[in-house]
Amino acid sequence: MVSIEKDMAEVHAGRLGKREILYLCSFCSGAAGNDAKEILYAMSLSGDTRVSYNVLWAFTHFRRDDVGWLQPKRDELIDRAMAESHVGKRRLILTLLSRLDFDVAGFRSDFLDFCLTKMLSQVEPYGVRALSLRLAFAQCRWYPELLSELESAIDMMESAPLSPGLKSAIKDIRCRVSQLNKSK
Repeated sequence: MVSIEKDMAEVHAGRLGKREILYLCSFCSGAAGNDAKEILYAMSLSGDTRVSYNVLWAFTHFRRDDVGWLQPKRDELIDRAMAESHVGKRRLILTLLSRLDFDVAGFRSDFLDFCLTKMLSQVEPYGVRALSLRLAFAQCRWYPELLSELESAIDMMESAPLSPGLKSAIKDIRCRVSQLNKSK
């Protein structure tokens, strides 16, 4: 186990390329790679920004099944996203969260408020805003009154200049809200 940790630490101490990412994804794949995923996750908590950023970036390249391993850590990831001051790491954590499941039982009003604030913030990068919009929808979809609040927030967003990616995210979420409203 120490050898695995050392190998991963060496890989993550520098810049990760496609080859290193593919190696990590295959090394951590499936249930057999869960110990390696646990080590990587612990490394994502590192005080070394380069190491923690690289590990989070590697996690974003995992297959859906392997990212699903993070599902029990969803609340911890939410707490990390809300506390993270490094914009790049926050974006990566939000990316991971966007690949996890959200249900009625796991609703967190503090995270919804965080997402609504970030999606409306003009100082946040467009990627963080788009991910926050998608995560806000993932939480609101269970509650009609929250969906209408989300639609109002989207209306406010559209009054400011938007990137093509953010416009696309808004269009996608509006379509999903419309489909939910039709199915009720």
